[in-house]
Amino acid sequence: MADTSSDELLEFPKKDNRRFLHAVYRVGDLERSIKFYTEAFGMKLLRKRDVPEEKYSNAFLGFGPEESNFAVELTYNYGVDKYDIGTGFGHFAIATADVYKLAEDIKAKGGTITREPGPVKGGTSVIAFAKDPDGYLFELIERPHTLEPLCQVMLRVGDLDRSIKFYEKALGMKLCRRIDRPEQKYTLAMMGYAEEKETIVLELTYNYGVTEYTKGNAYAQVAISTTDVYKSAEVVNHVIRELGGEITRQPGPLPGLGTKITSFLDPDGWKTVLVDHEDFLKELQNKE
Repeated sequence: MADTSSDELLEFPKKDNRRFLHAVYRVGDLERSIKFYTEAFGMKLLRKRDVPEEKYSNAFLGFGPEESNFAVELTYNYGVDKYDIGTGFGHFAIATADVYKLAEDIKAKGGTITREPGPVKGGTSVIAFAKDPDGYLFELIERPHTLEPLCQVMLRVGDLDRSIKFYEKALGMKLCRRIDRPEQKYTLAMMGYAEEKETIVLELTYNYGVTEYTKGNAYAQVAISTTDVYKSAEVVNHVIRELGGEITRQPGPLPGLGTKITSFLDPDGWKTVLVDHEDFLKELQNKE
């Protein structure tokens, strides 16, 4: 009996129509970041809000409307101009038809290219790496056509098989691709809700022999939509008992906003927030 109900429970995330909404992280100067992201990366400022009573403001930026596209949510906490990114967070990624041109644009706007454009080691894909004003890395990936230019969040994990299992079971993601690079001593897993080139993926990286990383206080979380935060939390709870992790916010509406969410940490301590899809769309309709 228990098996049937747990199997049924684990089916829910796979059937739930989910998508990545945004990645949340902290920056030291919101206006500086908005200027850089719009001018150097070519993103659009989608919305902005200031919450003086909580002493923070945030801005959402991306390449398309939040109703359909992934975005970054930049948070500025009053008076805090510096954060520690830590060793666990890796990078975000932007897919573009011409990496060489994007790298030139970034340099022209005063940005730093930490790896010049060119093919990946042992492959043909053309990539580059850029650094934003706060030190966050962005991989630039050459792709002729893409529906989602903002296409990766890379996080380092201590046990790749455990992480793959966790994101498959707790969040209903599929393993799009696994890449082992023994000569560079790392293995990657691309996890997502559609094919890698059509969407955003969570790129989980395991470096041989490294089981722990520092989280810092800069990168916060990814948000993912769901049709039912209560059932989602039940699934996550069930998977946490097997693989580790922790629910950090029980499912329910946010005070003042009414948007239903639940949040949790994966076995490595990376945070995910699940957001009620209808509530999220209402929030977008009510934006200033």
